[in-house]
Amino acid sequence: MAKQARAVQTRRTIVEAAASVFADHGYERSATSEILRRAGVTKGAMYFHFPSKESLAQAIMDEQTAVVGVANSSPLQSLIDMTHRFAHALRNDPIARAGTRLSIEGVFVQGSHPWGAWFDLTTRLLVEGQQAGEVLPQLDTRETAEFFVASFTGVQLIAEAICGRADLHERVTVMWRHILPSVAQPSAIARLRPEGVSDPAALAGPSQDDAQDALEAGSGAA
Repeated sequence: MAKQARAVQTRRTIVEAAASVFADHGYERSATSEILRRAGVTKGAMYFHFPSKESLAQAIMDEQTAVVGVANSSPLQSLIDMTHRFAHALRNDPIARAGTRLSIEGVFVQGSHPWGAWFDLTTRLLVEGQQAGEVLPQLDTRETAEFFVASFTGVQLIAEAICGRADLHERVTVMWRHILPSVAQPSAIARLRPEGVSDPAALAGPSQDDAQDALEAGSGAA
């Protein structure tokens, strides 16, 4: 058990080190040697868990989409809360920053589109919103999901450039105030809160064990 726990911790250390390097330098300019230096592990230890730099990028991108869900009885409010939770993560979590940078750079891993998981998650919540009577029935959910993801990406990029994302929550709230009248039923708008209903800091991320489970589910590595 002690050996397994050490392996879990080593894997986590490597992922966090890789995230910090990818966030700082992007995928192409990130050197394996720098990841090893920040992680403080041997090359053999890293390759035991991750056979390539691409597999490290995959783990990071898997994790950033696996941990943003927010439980709420309202699918549309869940979507709003999810964006605020991720906004908080972008300011505080190198894995979120790295995953976003990798996606913006168009890093394709295992043949998947870098934004595919975000599109799928957002589409699912919009479909659930239609079923709950919150989202306009005539809405093309996939098209709208891609628009949402593009809008959030643009908002966070501008916030990063202007003030290091210091006002990202406020910008996301403004985004939702403009978007909701175009997608939500009038009866639902009054009870939706574009500023979010949950404290993003309280939902800032999974425990280490939860994050590790998400990574292992994506990669199958021990």
